[in-house]
Amino acid sequence: MSENLIGQDAIDRLKQCRQEILSELSQVIVGQEEVVDQILITIFSRGHCLLEGVPGLAKTLMVSTIAKTLNLSFSRIQFTPDLMPADITGTEIIEENKSTGARERRFLEGPVFSNIILADEINRTPPKTQAALLEAMQERTVTVGRVRHDLADPFFVLATQNPIEQEGTYPLPEAQQDRFMFKVFVDYPTFTDELEIARRTTARNNVEVKSVLSGEDICQLQDTIRDVPVSDHVIKYALTLVRQTRVGNEGVPEFVTESVGWGAGPRAVQFLILGGKTRALLHGRTHVTTEDIAELAKPVLRHRLAINFAAQSDGVTSDDVIEQLIQNTPAKEDELTSDVRFQKIFTS
Repeated sequence: MSENLIGQDAIDRLKQCRQEILSELSQVIVGQEEVVDQILITIFSRGHCLLEGVPGLAKTLMVSTIAKTLNLSFSRIQFTPDLMPADITGTEIIEENKSTGARERRFLEGPVFSNIILADEINRTPPKTQAALLEAMQERTVTVGRVRHDLADPFFVLATQNPIEQEGTYPLPEAQQDRFMFKVFVDYPTFTDELEIARRTTARNNVEVKSVLSGEDICQLQDTIRDVPVSDHVIKYALTLVRQTRVGNEGVPEFVTESVGWGAGPRAVQFLILGGKTRALLHGRTHVTTEDIAELAKPVLRHRLAINFAAQSDGVTSDDVIEQLIQNTPAKEDELTSDVRFQKIFTS
């Protein structure tokens, strides 16, 4: 990649890489373009992603294929009720040195020591084991005993959960959900896509997926994204969306107060801006727009809003609240700053 991180050559290369990755994925995955785009944005933003969808929608296949296109090491952890933290992080063993006869401690690395971790059905395991990923996701290290072990770079956790089988599940605590940059819904395919899926999966189909980027390329891309400029107006727009979700603060809309128990924290603003930078660059632009922020508002905010019981009884979802926020927040700078509804938010 070009040393000039925001030079035209670097932008063209990044845009081309996105197209190549999508092209390779399309040989295995039918449809789900928006889901794939959001996963790529998460990876290139140095974040983690939570995928939610019913069984059989190729969530696991999607993640493993993305790992191949990025030429990264991949580990799949099947979360079960009897999974222990050491099964994820690794453990220390005592073995005898055959040459000296002395006994020595040796650390056996767990599956978390890979570039891409697929935490399959993460809500199937108790909170103690779920928490084993917390340090890895936030600090990119694992502590076993008194020793801290650095994880691979780049490092991403892509977790899946099943929304329909609630018996024997352990919903992720809010603190752990907040560590995921995006929560992405994987929906049923369209009729045309499902027709193509039926054709491909019931016939002989030997597809070789080529790698497009290396780990070093991805690290360079992450640095490039940090250098994308963002105007104060776009930052203020992202802040306005997030701060309107915080019930009890001044300037919060009435429909939020009626539907939301508590709102999003500062990580939501950070991920909106980082995601906006990545989306802009992957689409060949060197600047972030309010459209980028609005497009990413649902995957960033949906798992950070707690919908109260009354709203749930009326069938209101977090996506409904976010959509209403987007519709009621002006995107143009002069309209946003002059609107009296937001003066209390700007000054609080």
